[in-house]
Amino acid sequence: MRGFVVALQFLTRLPTPALPDFQPQWIARAVPFFPVIGWLVGALAGAVFWGISLVLPGWPAAIAALAAGLLVTGGFHEDGLADTADGLGGGLTPERRLAIMKDSRLGSYGALALWAVLSFKAALLARVAPVEGALALVLAGGAARALVTPVMAGMAYARDPAEAKLKPAPEGVRSWEAALALVIGLAPLLLLRPVAGGAGAALAALVVLWLARTARRLIGGWTGDVLGGCEALAEAALLAGLAAG
Repeated sequence: MRGFVVALQFLTRLPTPALPDFQPQWIARAVPFFPVIGWLVGALAGAVFWGISLVLPGWPAAIAALAAGLLVTGGFHEDGLADTADGLGGGLTPERRLAIMKDSRLGSYGALALWAVLSFKAALLARVAPVEGALALVLAGGAARALVTPVMAGMAYARDPAEAKLKPAPEGVRSWEAALALVIGLAPLLLLRPVAGGAGAALAALVVLWLARTARRLIGGWTGDVLGGCEALAEAALLAGLAAG
């Protein structure tokens, strides 16, 4: 249960039991639970989408569902997306890029990235039926959080660990933990929506790979902000595949 609670604390603002004597490696060990938390967040957002769609279908329901998801997570992933866009787009050296990403102020690149991704997701949800949209939010939420775990397992941490808000585990995420998260997160997607889900997963994997490789080239590896950006882009790609199907 500790792994589930740690993942819930890390990825959401939902109330959880206190965990005394917190250790940084607990987050890495909780990685297999990331897709489970994604399903939970997606279920809450999906319930809002379905409920609002009964009265105000289309764009109002889509925006309300996205707002519910942001409320549950505290905009955790979107904040990472904005910081990553500002840092990678606005800095000329790795040190400057990391400094920009750490700055709490929102820049032009970050604002544009947020607008584009959130608008894209809302437009996708606005065109699907209530039940299909709710299911898509659940499946995409779990799969997107699973797809970021190979980045944690396969790339170096870009910052000085001493400067991190949450210190990365010394041994990092193990390959089998990332593989287990992928199986858990992708299995329902591919079983319930094999064609559309497979297309969305392939597209999401490509965008995650692109952002991860860009981050490795420009700053030397991943940060928490890069992971948030990967999740936000992956979820948009997954929704695109599901909506198209």
